[in-house]
Amino acid sequence: MAADVPTSHPRAGDPVFDLHVGGKLETVATVDVSTKDQLSLAYTPGVAQVCEAIAADPSYTRHYTWVPNTVAIVTDGTAVLGLGDIGPAAAMPVMEGKAVLFKQFGGVDGVPICLDTTDTEEIIETVVRLAPSFGGINLEDISAPRCFEIEDRLKERLDIPVFHDDQHGTAVVTLAALVNALKLTGRNAESTRVVISGAGAAGVAIAKILLAAGVKDIVVTDRKGVVSSDRHDLTPVKKQLAELTADRVGRSGTLADAFRGADVYIGVSGGTIPEEIVATMADDAIVFAMANPIPEVHPDVAHRHARVVATGRSDFPNQINNVLAFPGIFRGAFDVHASAITEGMKVAAADALAALVGDDLSEDLVIPSPFDPRVGPAVAAAVAEAARRDGVARR
Repeated sequence: MAADVPTSHPRAGDPVFDLHVGGKLETVATVDVSTKDQLSLAYTPGVAQVCEAIAADPSYTRHYTWVPNTVAIVTDGTAVLGLGDIGPAAAMPVMEGKAVLFKQFGGVDGVPICLDTTDTEEIIETVVRLAPSFGGINLEDISAPRCFEIEDRLKERLDIPVFHDDQHGTAVVTLAALVNALKLTGRNAESTRVVISGAGAAGVAIAKILLAAGVKDIVVTDRKGVVSSDRHDLTPVKKQLAELTADRVGRSGTLADAFRGADVYIGVSGGTIPEEIVATMADDAIVFAMANPIPEVHPDVAHRHARVVATGRSDFPNQINNVLAFPGIFRGAFDVHASAITEGMKVAAADALAALVGDDLSEDLVIPSPFDPRVGPAVAAAVAEAARRDGVARR
């Protein structure tokens, strides 16, 4: 029997708060225990046989528990949406929402876990100890640069998929949209000049996936200009990023220097890019201004200087929305019991998304809708195939 849900609450009458009354999740049994015989099979004494079998052969967990279809959605509440460091309690509605999306779009069960610590070691140790209960770990809304170390070290210690969606979900959908935008504007990846503003979690992951996809000329900027090794204020993460991007093509200087003649702008930083800087981009430029709720370049401004424009918002065409990626990525990984999510699996997910647009490709349609029923299955199938190709599939 479900707990009583309050009929009144402090913000009654507000449709957003009304929807959230009692939370957005509940657990639902998949078996009936309304008779003595059913109870004896689902719980004691029948359950003991299953426990003993798993103790003798842990691989039985994949067949006789919910573990292989369940992802932990882990946050410390330090980088939530556009809200910033709001803490674990305030992060719970977002984590609940993430679980709803996992189920709706990927058939994956998600469990929100909001940790009351921001200590890197404590987060890592906590997740490692929780891991036997889950088939995968989705890290969410953990601030940079800690998010990089947390993900890397968890990947080293666990033999299940670990995925930081703020990095890789954003990167996958961005690449998918860019593949189609390049096709539309007659460009190829190898000769395209890309500027990314924002050297945080999303910016780093986007740069890496674009490199993996064959883009060679990338510069990343932060508040002080191009992230290049001629600067003496770089963190270790930014130093590595500089070596992968600007240093390879010999670029440095200001944001304005980076924009001049660039083919593509990808914004994951917030702030505002002045129109006079956008105007210096190449003809038929591509602008993905993805900050929420205020894009770095307003679409009306971007359209004056670019042929293809995308944002992170749902009220403009070409929304770069992570829900296009993460449910299908985990679905595909779980379907083959993958031990990890590789760069090849991410690129495969992006290619599958891009291919769904097909003959409908236009300036206002370079990425499919999250509500396109083909999205989840297409991404999952591509990810599963890539997992086998990359040697991380276990069935």
